[in-house]
Amino acid sequence: MKNLKPFILAITASMLMVSCSDNETNTIDDANAKLFASHSHETCSYIDSYWGSNAYISSTIVNQSETNFIKNQNVKIADVFNISTIPLYFAKGSGTANAISYGSGYIIYGEELYNMALSQGGRISCAMVQAHEVGHQLQYQNNLPTRRESTARATELEADGFAGYYIKKPNGYNATWTQASAAYNFAASIGDYNTTSSGHHGTPAQRRSAFRLGYLLGDYNLSVSSFDYNFFYYYDNYVLPGALRQHLEKPADIDEDLHNFILSKMEELRKINSGEISEEEFEKL
Repeated sequence: MKNLKPFILAITASMLMVSCSDNETNTIDDANAKLFASHSHETCSYIDSYWGSNAYISSTIVNQSETNFIKNQNVKIADVFNISTIPLYFAKGSGTANAISYGSGYIIYGEELYNMALSQGGRISCAMVQAHEVGHQLQYQNNLPTRRESTARATELEADGFAGYYIKKPNGYNATWTQASAAYNFAASIGDYNTTSSGHHGTPAQRRSAFRLGYLLGDYNLSVSSFDYNFFYYYDNYVLPGALRQHLEKPADIDEDLHNFILSKMEELRKINSGEISEEEFEKL
C-alpha cells in the first residue's frame, strides 16, 4: 500500500493462533472516529493485510504500565518535533510483530513487536520504534524525504535518523549513547541486504549509521525540514560514499559549529556504515 511505511520484524518461531467467532472483514477507516470500534477484540474484525488474521485493535499494550509509558513517549516525541500528538493504537493477538505508520495520520503498534523490543533492549527500544514511526508521519506531513531512491531505503534511514534525534534530545528521551546504542541494535538487526527490492530498508550497518547521525544532530535544535536537509547532506556526501572527503565546501545555510562537529565524527560514521565498527564497538562510541 502506498499510504504506509511499515516497520516490520520477521518471526520465525511458531505462534499460537486464536480463532474468532466473527469472521467479518472490515477495512481500515477514520482513525479518530471508527478505528477502535471497527477493529476491537469485541467485534473480532480483520485489521488489514499487514496484520495477522486474528489480530485486533486494543486500548492497551502488554499492561497498563507499558501503555502509559508508550503513550507518554508519543506525546514527548510530538513535542520534540513541534507537531500535534499522533493518534496511537495497539494491535494484540497473534500476527502483531509489526508497527505501522499510516498515511491517513495514525500509528498502530503491535504487542508482539513491543514485547520483543522490551525483552531485547528495554523500554528505550520501544520508544525508539515509536519515534521511527512518528518520523514517517513527519515525512507524510512535509513531503519528505527530499532524497528519492527506487527502494524504501532513504525513507527508512531518515526515520531512523529522526528516532536517533529524539532519543538524544534533552526534552526527548535524553539517553546517553550507551543506553541508546544498546536499544537500537534491536531495530538494526532487521536491516536487510535485498538492495534491489522496493522494500529495502538499508543494511544493519547503514541503519546504525543513520541512527548515529540523527543522534549526533540531536545536539542542535533543528526544524523537520532542516533535519532532512542536514541529514542527507552529510549522509549522501560523506557517509554513503565510503571514504572520508575533505574538500567539499560547506553550504552557507549549514551552521558552522554543527558542520565542524559532524565532520569531527565522520570517520566513525563512515566506519559504522561500512561495517568496520562492530556491534560491540558501536555501543562504546
